[in-house]
Amino acid sequence: MNKLPLQTRKLIIRCLVEGQSIRATARTADVSKNTVVKLLIDAGKACAAYQDRALNHLPCRRIQVDEIWSFIYAKEKNLARAKSAPPEAGDVWTWTAICADTKLVPSWRVGDRSGMTAIEFMDDLRPRLANRVQLTSDGHKAYLEAVEGAFGGDVDYAQLVKVYGDAPEAEKRYSPPVCVGARKRRVEGRPDPAHVSTSYAERNNLTMRMSIRRFTRLTNAFSKKIENHAHSVALHFMHYNFCRQHKSLDGISPAMAAGVTDRLWNIEDIVRLVDEAAPKPGPRGPYKKRNSN
Repeated sequence: MNKLPLQTRKLIIRCLVEGQSIRATARTADVSKNTVVKLLIDAGKACAAYQDRALNHLPCRRIQVDEIWSFIYAKEKNLARAKSAPPEAGDVWTWTAICADTKLVPSWRVGDRSGMTAIEFMDDLRPRLANRVQLTSDGHKAYLEAVEGAFGGDVDYAQLVKVYGDAPEAEKRYSPPVCVGARKRRVEGRPDPAHVSTSYAERNNLTMRMSIRRFTRLTNAFSKKIENHAHSVALHFMHYNFCRQHKSLDGISPAMAAGVTDRLWNIEDIVRLVDEAAPKPGPRGPYKKRNSN
């Protein structure tokens, strides 16, 4: 089986984590689009599995959570006119948690915006934390049951409920509504009002939109399959958590700040991770002569 040279695989991964589309990456690396997709799938699976193992017993004290919108195949409002749309087509939400101190993203979940996805998200987040944390979310009601089910009373939880006005008249088409105020609401425990914030989570949303081409607004590089959408998210957070130097952390990565690793990873480390996760070909069995009768 042919295998891409190491430098080509590094180039493809670097293009993908720096916000290039599949087609642009294929042109840059001089390979086929299917080759890029295959490497994305392999990398996404390897990165998701590694982070699932590594991101545990985390020393986080303050966690912010949020959801970021995207779509699969077609926007929800256009599904009626979409041809050959897959069952998962339409709006999709990526739920993310970020540590306010280390900037690590310990958990994420791709799905809809329902209470069931919120429960799955919180059930994944809670066992990864070594300490009682202060948790802040927006005012989405799905969090209430999910946090109660995952943490019980062992959390200091507050919601930051924002009040929005209209976008400026000339910018209604492309600009979100203007935030005109916010209200802090204690839900559980004794959250410190000074740290009731979702600013880091919202800044993380911007990082995702800039680093994952599928999340760019008004893009034609949107996901066609939800599986590949999830793979791109896993690859992004592998690069973000382990490879990116964070200025607020004096140039170390979030994974280093959280004590998950003692060194700064690079793209070649991700490529090697993919190679290690790839199934190894088994030994060939004994040759059997075909019966000539």
